[in-house]
Amino acid sequence: MLARRFLFLVAALIVLAIAGAFAYRLLGTQLMRAALVPSVAFAPSRDPSLPDYRKAELWIARPDLPRGRNPALWAPAGTVFRAKNPSASLFFIHPTSYLSRARWNAPVDDPESSLRAALFVRSQASAFNDIASIWAPRYRQATFGAFLTGRRDAELALDFAYKDVRAAFDQFLKDTPADQQILLAAHSQGSLHLARLLRERVAGTPLARRIAAAYVVGWPLSTVADIPAMGLPACRTAEQSGCILSWQSFGEPAETGAVTKVYDDSTGHTGATRRREDLLCVNPLTGNADDGASAGANLGTLFPRADLSDATIVAGRVGARCEGGFLLIGNEPPPLGPYVLPGNNYHVFDYALFWANVRADAARRLATFAGP
Repeated sequence: MLARRFLFLVAALIVLAIAGAFAYRLLGTQLMRAALVPSVAFAPSRDPSLPDYRKAELWIARPDLPRGRNPALWAPAGTVFRAKNPSASLFFIHPTSYLSRARWNAPVDDPESSLRAALFVRSQASAFNDIASIWAPRYRQATFGAFLTGRRDAELALDFAYKDVRAAFDQFLKDTPADQQILLAAHSQGSLHLARLLRERVAGTPLARRIAAAYVVGWPLSTVADIPAMGLPACRTAEQSGCILSWQSFGEPAETGAVTKVYDDSTGHTGATRRREDLLCVNPLTGNADDGASAGANLGTLFPRADLSDATIVAGRVGARCEGGFLLIGNEPPPLGPYVLPGNNYHVFDYALFWANVRADAARRLATFAGP
């Protein structure tokens, strides 16, 4: 089943398929709210205790899972692996894959959301599989509709999900040798949780000295109101390690209002007010903040097959530049299928567009990292 349904799926796209693109453009968020925001009140899980992350079945990926059951070990044909025994460990938090409005949080064993989560791990976490042993937990994620409403229920659902992530991270640390270097990575809802994890579990602790890089992708971060509280500085150059990367991908013309409307004047992790001019944008093509590069710098973009059963990698097709805090990929983006969100938002492809460059970036930062 995993091989038949590849990874370029996201909740908003399913809404488009159900309602039709024209209806979406007319009704926008109103339509999505009706389809995806739960009408019931938040209630704790039937089993409010934390999952036991000592159990292998609570992990989508972990080093002892065989290749056929470990989506993080996927790679496009022709990929060259640097090492058979990675010297680092990666903790990866997958994006939202639960779409139901029946409840605010996914059951940890929900079949459909688990399948989608595995597909995201396959397309995103796989970028790190030549240099790190990958751990990716299942967690009782907040449903997609939690991001479409300001109701208190949504906040409770996200907090509930974070507690699972935190418990999984604590188990990851127990199972990782104390002298091993660590990479952190996430996307979308996963990055929201990773930012909080950095603030609560990393900042001001010896653990910060073990983290070679943190990829907090697909979620807006302020260099002023967020980063100072997260325990690591923002990455500014390609040679820097022990730092945080973030980007949000848009084609042009880019309609970023859906992001900035929520982001502007919100409160960051430091307690300061977020401003769009402080958005962190690290260009995955160069590893530098706030610069640009032509398509020639792109080492490889993942292109899905027509039946979504697999993907090939093609170099030199996508350039990118940071502008206004967002990563812009031009007005002639590659044909990746009908999975671009309204506003030329390439959120679904934040990793896929630059898959080979993310791979190289992580290897470079790990190689230059002095560690504890």
